[in-house]
Amino acid sequence: MSGPENIPFRALRGFHAIVEAGSVTEAARRLTLSQPALSRMLAQLETQIGFDLFFRDHGRLVPTQEGLLLFEEVDMSLASVERIHSLVRDIADFRVGHLKLVAPPSFSEGVLPDIVAAFVGRFPKIRLTIDSRSVESAKALISTRAVDGGFLKLPLDRPDLRAQKVVSSATVCVLSDRNPKSRQPVLTPALLRGEALILLGLGRMSRGQIEMAFTNVGVRPDVRFETHTVGSACALAARGLGIALVNELLASSYLRPGLIQVPFEPVVSNDYAFVTSALSTPTRMASEFLKETERHFAASRYATKITQ
Repeated sequence: MSGPENIPFRALRGFHAIVEAGSVTEAARRLTLSQPALSRMLAQLETQIGFDLFFRDHGRLVPTQEGLLLFEEVDMSLASVERIHSLVRDIADFRVGHLKLVAPPSFSEGVLPDIVAAFVGRFPKIRLTIDSRSVESAKALISTRAVDGGFLKLPLDRPDLRAQKVVSSATVCVLSDRNPKSRQPVLTPALLRGEALILLGLGRMSRGQIEMAFTNVGVRPDVRFETHTVGSACALAARGLGIALVNELLASSYLRPGLIQVPFEPVVSNDYAFVTSALSTPTRMASEFLKETERHFAASRYATKITQ
């Protein structure tokens, strides 16, 4: 049953156009309708609402008092609809939005700035938040969708997380160029026997792999310093306090004059993934950030090290 509560929005838009244009002919042109079609639409609207919207004065349409009252409301409604359409376009074109990520401190400081700069260059209106948490806290934030995504070291062993590997890099030895071992082309556990070592904290998979490399050749590592960030490990190494065994990718941002890196063997790989919740589809912004991340590493010297 048709009634005032079921007015077609198209009819209200036609009525609005007639008042603004001052004639059915001009309004029809603006709406790309035929004049008879718009006239029928107006007649049907007046029948449906039960009162006249215009006086017919020698072929001219003059809004009635009721028509003017309705026009004011329709005008505001159409403005609101246009704002909604504008917002939809902005969202679709990434002109508004807030991307929330989580990443380890060393990754945020050494790797992400270049990726973020490229991403913001493409989408300058996007807000971006980067948080740093413990590994388990980061996994919880991602799985519960408190953040859009993040960077975590593989493997994850979590069915509620979706991981896309983005980069792989080896463990290297970072040390002062005053250390005689800095002239070695490669450093092994045997060559590091008795050397003061700087390792990242216990519980990390890479830490276990490093210690296993020493154990396999019967060498006990002399761990003098333990820290939780690559930056602090490199800072200690720069002061000649020991040799840091750290991720090459993350260490590269902390190298400075007098501080060098030497490959470590056997190879201990560090694999990072961009991670999103497996419980939902990644947000459009998270998907675009992943694409930017993949472009960044594809153009870097780590590109050949990525295996899917």
